[in-house]
Amino acid sequence: MLGAMILSGGAATRMGADKARLDWAGVRAIDRVAAVATACAAQWTLSVGPDDYGLPFVVDERQGPAGGVLAGAAALSARGCTRALVLAVDAPTLSAADLAPLLAAPAPGAAYEGLHVPLVLDLAALPSGAERGMSLNRLVGLAGLARLPVPFGAAARLRGANTPDERAALLAALQNAQEGGAG
Repeated sequence: MLGAMILSGGAATRMGADKARLDWAGVRAIDRVAAVATACAAQWTLSVGPDDYGLPFVVDERQGPAGGVLAGAAALSARGCTRALVLAVDAPTLSAADLAPLLAAPAPGAAYEGLHVPLVLDLAALPSGAERGMSLNRLVGLAGLARLPVPFGAAARLRGANTPDERAALLAALQNAQEGGAG
């Protein structure tokens, strides 16, 4: 069973505001990312971070992304999930199509080349010696995840927005896509 975790524990110092609460064309970032998880058939979606955004959540005391993944993995395992889709709250314009190659990857899962998240992993692949403070790249390597090429045209959506300038560019692209789809 697939579960999803949305890493929402960053300090947002470059953005200057809580990224999960930012408005993206009328929808909070956390809600946009949760909708993508649902579109990917996640049975459970939870946020991992210091705050409650109205989703099931796991408190993570800013111990880094690997710590968040480990905390989220434990919570998803407790709910019967065997595979996890790991998403970042700062990537609210990604789509289910952007994630399809990761979801189709065989066990133990996959991540995109040059990106820490998103990723998909079999929870059983998490190494027993994994530590909360390790880098996410090291955790991905220890779990044996494949590295896939980033789908054409998806890099900015997958990387997300860590600064106001990146947010402005992604918002403009989102609004253009919405206007193009409405006509």
